[in-house]
Amino acid sequence: MPILEPFIRILIAAVLGGVIGIEREIREHTAGFRTHILVSVGAAAFTLASSYGLGGTGLDPNRISAQVVTGIGFLGAGAIIRYGVSVRGLTTAASLWTVSAVGLLSAQGYYSAALITTALVIVSLYILRVIEDRILYSRVSHLINVTIRFHSPGYSALAQVIAVLQQSHVQLNELVAGSGESDKDTVHLSLRLPRGMDAAHVTTLLAGLEEVHSLQIE
Repeated sequence: MPILEPFIRILIAAVLGGVIGIEREIREHTAGFRTHILVSVGAAAFTLASSYGLGGTGLDPNRISAQVVTGIGFLGAGAIIRYGVSVRGLTTAASLWTVSAVGLLSAQGYYSAALITTALVIVSLYILRVIEDRILYSRVSHLINVTIRFHSPGYSALAQVIAVLQQSHVQLNELVAGSGESDKDTVHLSLRLPRGMDAAHVTTLLAGLEEVHSLQIE
């Protein structure tokens, strides 16, 4: 094979993998732009090694590329993180698995399938997320108002609360700090809970924080 052909195939795998990785990078996931490029390029390189490196040896040329799928499974598992009862990273793990398929298709010269796969992944990550957030999410989630009193005033306690809420995919709609002299250590939050979460779960999450003195949910 002329050197230009593998160069083009690996380059296409890198570009398509990077396009998919941009969305993960924007949302600050553990596996982002560079990781998706590396997975796609690695899958393409293994495919080329399998198809052309074993030619004439009598060995099954599909053995190496077949193991790519299994190997990406272990890599995807590293992107899955558990926060209490919630799990994050499943979509990122799935995108890594899919981007390896894009690399395989690119290395095999099946560019149309690689482009179609990339386009469908982009639709799933971008467009379907918008539909989910604006239509489905709004119908199954609900709002609650929480009043939290800290042991002492300060931004560190509030930052800790916000971090816990973000990890649990709780959307912070409104935050109002206490305005009087007697409630400087108090904040009022308006929260939109994700699917499967109720007020009791929020109470458990926040009440266990060291800086939280008391909380009230309306």
